[in-house]
Amino acid sequence: MSDLTDRQAEILSFLERFSEREGLPPSIAEIQSAFGLASPRGVAKHLEALSAKGYLELVPHRARGIRLRRPRRPQRSRDQLQLPILGRVAAGPPIDAAAEFDESLLVDRALFHSRPDYLLRVKGDSMREDGIFDGDLVAIRRAVTAENGQTVVARIDGEITIKRLKITTRGIRLLPRNPDYAAIDVPRDADFAIEGLYCGLVRRG
Repeated sequence: MSDLTDRQAEILSFLERFSEREGLPPSIAEIQSAFGLASPRGVAKHLEALSAKGYLELVPHRARGIRLRRPRRPQRSRDQLQLPILGRVAAGPPIDAAAEFDESLLVDRALFHSRPDYLLRVKGDSMREDGIFDGDLVAIRRAVTAENGQTVVARIDGEITIKRLKITTRGIRLLPRNPDYAAIDVPRDADFAIEGLYCGLVRRG
């Protein structure tokens, strides 16, 4: 198993691709821009960690003082998936759909009954009776349709929520799995869409 964190692996991959494409390593500023890091010190900490683990050498007082070492990091197993964490999803009232995270996570394929495409971080406890709690990462497979009774990620007027889908002759209801929350009746004129199907979850300690 790799000894790198997800972010360290992403930065090392970026260093390798950049060096192969440009013929020289990236600068601190280019790494900072590529990953949206708040300060050069944040970049330096990741590079120092990669250096300590033997993946690169840092040459002092050089603008592009990064020297990659071999062997490169181990490849992930075929039984693992690298899933991006795209943002938040409400298990409660819908929240804004803007993605707030740019992380990724290496997970075991066997955790999921169907292959997911991405992860969303849960905010709220409206799905607790289905074992989905605040702070969990739910695995989602992209889909635009769903069957009655499936747990879905849905968009309502630009906001995202995770609920159980109920289709009736009167319209669409999104059902919580917590009696403290009311069902959401989707107005017929709402900007509504199914964004994905729930595949399982990851709970980090």
